[in-house]
Order: sequence, then structure tokens, then C-alpha cells
Amino acid sequence: MKKILSRKRAFEIIDRFSRAKVLVVGDLMIDHFIWGKVSRISPEAPVPVVEVDADHLLLGGSANVLNNIYAMDGKVFVSGVIGADEMGKKLVSEFRKRQIDTQGIIVEADRPTTLKTRVVAHSQQVVRFDRESRRAVSGDSIERMINYIGSLQDELGAIVISDYSKGVITKSLLDGIRDLVRNRKIIVCADPKKSDFSLYEGCDIITPNHHEAGRAVGIDRVNRENLIEVGTALLSRYRYQALLITRGEEGMTLFEKNNRVSHTLFPTEAREVFDVTGAGDTVIGVFALCMASGATFKEAAFLANHAAGIVVGKVGTSTVSQAELKKVL
Repeated sequence: MKKILSRKRAFEIIDRFSRAKVLVVGDLMIDHFIWGKVSRISPEAPVPVVEVDADHLLLGGSANVLNNIYAMDGKVFVSGVIGADEMGKKLVSEFRKRQIDTQGIIVEADRPTTLKTRVVAHSQQVVRFDRESRRAVSGDSIERMINYIGSLQDELGAIVISDYSKGVITKSLLDGIRDLVRNRKIIVCADPKKSDFSLYEGCDIITPNHHEAGRAVGIDRVNRENLIEVGTALLSRYRYQALLITRGEEGMTLFEKNNRVSHTLFPTEAREVFDVTGAGDTVIGVFALCMASGATFKEAAFLANHAAGIVVGKVGTSTVSQAELKKVL
């Protein structure tokens, strides 16, 4: 820990969270969790019968990134697209409960709000089913989003591009964001979903998992032996300042481009992994908040790794508080 930052320095960064302003742009969704238990197999088909105990609607996708920043007491803004349906209304209601500005949320009447339903029995996911549209949002929606982002450009310390490949993150939107942040001290962080990483060129840092990073350079399986090859190839191919590859239970690896490539391994901080759902949202949300609070790439990666270690120890889409993060430090 001392090689990256002291506990005093870590607490200084965390204490600045409440003054940091971060915008989350991306695919808003609802995570629906159905909780129950299995005690028998269906007589109709060889499938388990889940006896439902409870169900919850939680913020998902880029809304979960936003929720992680909010839980850390950061000042967060949001821009995305929802449908004219009950789930869309639920999202807006949840944002307003948190006193988050909803002017950047665009409603498209002919598309559903993304809803992912997970059935969980005995802390294990049994099945997931999705209601969604993956077609690109309209040009009018993109224009309205860019106008909203432009109204915030003098306030922001960081922007998160949260791509779940549901149609919001398009070249025209990212071109508009690049124009807005040019010559401004706004850190742009992207969590990619598409295999062509040229879409995210111009971002300061991207945070793919190891599968996504491998696909982007044509490698099917990323392991300890070829990890540095993958990270180096991505940094040389695109104009990112840094690359953070998340590697599940093996932690994450940071690559920095400063005339040379610096490779730093952050081993997993999870005591016991229950559920990795939403862990990537925690990583990029906390990372961006740290950058907006004056952290270096290494400091931000270190703190985001600790936050992810906390969240995977919880079941379901979860967040981390400042108090929890300080406790593990």
C-alpha cells in the first residue's frame, strides 16, 4: 500500500468526494432480483421450482454506476435514454429521491426501458431474462444529450461513458463529448462493451474486463502470460492515457502511457466472493470519482480495487460507502 499511497493520502482523496462532480452517460436500466429457495424439481420439466420469498427493483447499468458515485457522496449527473413505461418512471423517481437532476434523461416512446430480471435461489443465480432494445437511439436524442452535457462542461471533473451496448453510446454521441471536453480538464473514463475500441479513442482511460480486452486485439483467452502483450497492444493502438483491465477474482491491472508502459497489478481484495453483478460499475464509478478528486491513475485504481472487493462480497447489485472503504484501508 505504501508504494502507491499512504492511508493519510487515501483518506484525503476520499474526503474530497463530496466536492467532486461526475457525469455518467450511458445505458440506464433496472435490475430486478427475485429471491427464493429451491426444494424440488418441476414435474412439468427437469427444472428447479423457485419458491419466491421477495423481489426488489434496483438501479442497473449506467444507473448503477451513478448509484455507486452517489453512495460515495459524490455530486453526480446523468444522461441517457429510457422508455415511456413504468420502469422508466421508476428510474426517474429513484433519481429524484436522491436529488439527482433528471434533465439529461431523454424519453423515447417506441423503446422499452431496459429491465434485467435475475432469479436467485440460495445466493446463486438460477436464470436471467432481459427486456430491452439494442437499436441506436435517435439523432434527436443524441443532440439533446449533447446539449445537456454542454450545459455542465464548466462544472465537471470527470465523465463516465458506461456502455452496455443498448444503443445510447454511439459515434455521434462520443464525437460530441470529445468536442465538448477538448482543452478542458475533464477526465473521460469509458467502460467499453463493443469490440472495436476505436469508438472510445480520445477517452483518457478505458476499463475493459480481460475478455473484452482480448477480443479487441484478437486474442481469445487472456491469461497471466499474455496480459502484458494485450495491454501494451491496446495502448499502442489507441490514444488512451491509461488502461485498466479488470480480471475477476485475480484483481485488475493498470497500464499507463507516459512515453513508456507502466504495468501495475492490483490483486483481488475480496474476502469472499458472493456475486460479481455490478462490480464493473463500482470500479469505474469509484475510479472516476477519485480522478475528479485529484487522484493519479494508480491511486484511483488502488481505491477502486478495494471498493470492488467490498461490493462482490454482497449479493445483488450493491454499492459501497465512504465509511466501508475507509474501514478496509
